Amino acid sequence: MQLKLEKPIVFFDLETTGLDIVNDRILEICLLKVFPNGNEDAKTMRLNPGIHIPKESSAIHGIYDEDVKDCPLFADVAKDIWEFMKGCDLGGFNSNHFDIPMLAEEFLRAGVKADLRSCRSVDVSNIYRKLERRTLIAAYKFYCNKDLTAAHSALGDTRATYEVLCAQLDHYPDNLQNDVNFLTEYSRADRNVDYAGRIVLDKDNVEIFNFGKYKGQPVIKVLHDDPGYFSWIMQGDFARDTKEVLTTLVLRSKNAPAH
Repeated sequence: MQLKLEKPIVFFDLETTGLDIVNDRILEICLLKVFPNGNEDAKTMRLNPGIHIPKESSAIHGIYDEDVKDCPLFADVAKDIWEFMKGCDLGGFNSNHFDIPMLAEEFLRAGVKADLRSCRSVDVSNIYRKLERRTLIAAYKFYCNKDLTAAHSALGDTRATYEVLCAQLDHYPDNLQNDVNFLTEYSRADRNVDYAGRIVLDKDNVEIFNFGKYKGQPVIKVLHDDPGYFSWIMQGDFARDTKEVLTTLVLRSKNAPAH
């Protein structure tokens, strides 16, 4: 089934130095833009992370320091990447949990204002976990009846993710709607306010902390009662996105009309 689109959707996949969105970096990014008429435009970029690639990571994706030493830094191409993605929806495999938070952190580090939250995001892995609960390799075999021989290459994983989503629409006509709004909500697995999930929404849509000694307590109340907690987070080893979200909440609270 061809994906029904109101606007382009960019499927993307990252290869990175590791899984820590604060301290690790992107080595390779593949972007597959699918247009409403079915046309495609793909871009793959190798990047110099500016740090050593651990051998454990290289063993997975096959990218070594020598392979990227002459490649551009993310900051050198960040604006071009955002221009390619801007105005599009997003799609990926485990992207809500890892790829989007990692990409957001890199954009912030590069000083590029990329409003990823304005993009609807379809996480194909969450659809798969809700309906079959397997990995991308198994999903590709299950839905597309093909072996994913290019697993852990950004282009291979990105194209496989797109194909799996189209196949899922065929496989579950009673469960899924060919509509990005529906797929965005269906593939959502959390109520995160920031990408790292340090701040989440409770059942009343109030922002609460999701870690530490104030876990489960409203953010604004905590910061009112313990102002030093804000400084501790801002000076700590937290994601830039988390700090930006927290700052926005504080400013919103200060500007709220008095009752």
